[in-house]
Amino acid sequence: MLAALQKLSPRTMWIYGAPSFAGAAMVIPIAIHMTKFYADTVLVPLGYLGVGIALARAFDAITDPAMGWLSDRTRSRWGRRRPWIAVGAPLCAVAFWLLFHPPPTLSPLGGAAWFLFAYALYFLFHTVYLVPYVALGAELTLDYHERSSLFALREGLVITGTLCAAAAPWLLSERLGGERAAFHVFSTVFALLLAGLYLNVALRLRERADYSRQPANPLVPGVRRSLRNPPFRVLLAAAVLAGVPGGLSATLMPFFSEYVIRPANPGALLGILLLGYFGSALLFLPVWLRVAQRFGKRNAQLASFALGAVASAAIIGAGPGDTVWIGICIVGAGAGFGSISFLLTAMKADVIDYDELHTGRRREAQYSSFWMIVPKYVQIPSAAIPIALLGAMGYVANQEQTPQVIAALRGMFSLAPALCFGLGFVVLLRYPISAEVHREIRAGVEAHARGEPALDPLTGEWLAPPGGGEVDGDTSWFLDHFSAAELERTLRGERVVPGVWVRAALAAGVVVAGAWFTWRGVSDAGREPGLLPVLAVVVAGAALALGIFQLARLPAARRLERHGVDAGSVRAHLAQGLGTRARALAAPPAARPGEAP
Repeated sequence: MLAALQKLSPRTMWIYGAPSFAGAAMVIPIAIHMTKFYADTVLVPLGYLGVGIALARAFDAITDPAMGWLSDRTRSRWGRRRPWIAVGAPLCAVAFWLLFHPPPTLSPLGGAAWFLFAYALYFLFHTVYLVPYVALGAELTLDYHERSSLFALREGLVITGTLCAAAAPWLLSERLGGERAAFHVFSTVFALLLAGLYLNVALRLRERADYSRQPANPLVPGVRRSLRNPPFRVLLAAAVLAGVPGGLSATLMPFFSEYVIRPANPGALLGILLLGYFGSALLFLPVWLRVAQRFGKRNAQLASFALGAVASAAIIGAGPGDTVWIGICIVGAGAGFGSISFLLTAMKADVIDYDELHTGRRREAQYSSFWMIVPKYVQIPSAAIPIALLGAMGYVANQEQTPQVIAALRGMFSLAPALCFGLGFVVLLRYPISAEVHREIRAGVEAHARGEPALDPLTGEWLAPPGGGEVDGDTSWFLDHFSAAELERTLRGERVVPGVWVRAALAAGVVVAGAWFTWRGVSDAGREPGLLPVLAVVVAGAALALGIFQLARLPAARRLERHGVDAGSVRAHLAQGLGTRARALAAPPAARPGEAP
């Protein structure tokens, strides 16, 4: 197992992790300060901000799988990942600078348009560099525990950057005399840092040449196989549930601290709470790493979910003047947050190894894009709906809020995150890959590389080397463009192209309806758009993604109808679980990998 024993140098780990310092420092102002900045300083109505957030994030979620597919298919002398990192990071830095430099002469509607334009550009270029960057991290090491260390280092730099981002706007605002000036300086400094540190990754790190030479992954079959990977489904569901509290807390913390706690200096309290939250996360990072190394990644993450649920639920009791209580709760929530990003990411890398055992391909970017797209679809409502709901319930900028607005803030900031953490705990109990199981997975991958059968440690079934079963590898990938029901219809002589067109047309109808409801909500500049346009954008965005998925299947469907596939191959493919479950060999149960059956 030579590949698993190759250790990363500290230099490599620091080069890879350093950009996360600047990236996190940019994300925090966007997630926490931006909405309140545009609402209370640029004076954009909350409803328009909610619609803008939903539109930009829906577009962002659609670009993620496309970027994963492009990165996996890229072939260049610089590798699959680094060219995109070198292009995307500087452009993202420019968009970030624009987002926090709205001209002071803009009207509220002009500010809304500026916000949507800059916000959408930011997330587009953020996807261009981040999907390949995350994929690169999963490729740097194959060692179970070294992955935890690599992503823990990266997460430590993320939290350090976050601490700077938490304190800097407040300190700069006090010194420079206003939020506009503070964000002008802050965005300029961190835009330059982001571009420089990611260019350093693109210039100084090297990709694994053996991965770059592997066949490119087709988009639609890759989507199907990723979502049929059982450990990945469990992990993705847990990540989705863990992402909701982050979206809610980041969006609502400025509003909760000012209008529920009512401190004398709201900006100072927000800065202190952010420092407490991310400072606690940084301090507990090595604790979670030790727990993961001693008891396993899954058990460490379960403990983190439990702590997050308790701390979030306790916030419900905070009221005017309860600065100490809210501080204690936030510190507890931050301690739980310290494990989420790096442990779940390290577990995802182990899941990619399990996929390689079944497919024979390395698909880090495709998995990473799913890792980002599904939580993003969940974060669209978790970020946009609370804002739109507050606006619909009567939120007025810089004024004392009504009891209805206060009650909504309490429920969304406390009880909703606690519920999500609790559900995440239950889901993660089903995650099956431990350190021992991962060693068996890597041993199976190496057995396949030698042309030998391998045992799936999760199912106990024997696997032929990919492409060595009853259906050749290219045919199996081609047939994965279609569902089991569609393949069964082809065996009966029925067509599949009309069904693809019908699904695409239905998705287009939902997109048009969503656009109409959104336009109705925002066309009257004299009133808040309300919640309906935001919901319409969320539904239309999901429908658009599904429609694109159906259209991407059309060439394969036409090819199937024109040229067909041998019925025996189709039946064998169906019997093998559409190429994702074990390709069972006719070997006695006692046989071991490498032994003659």
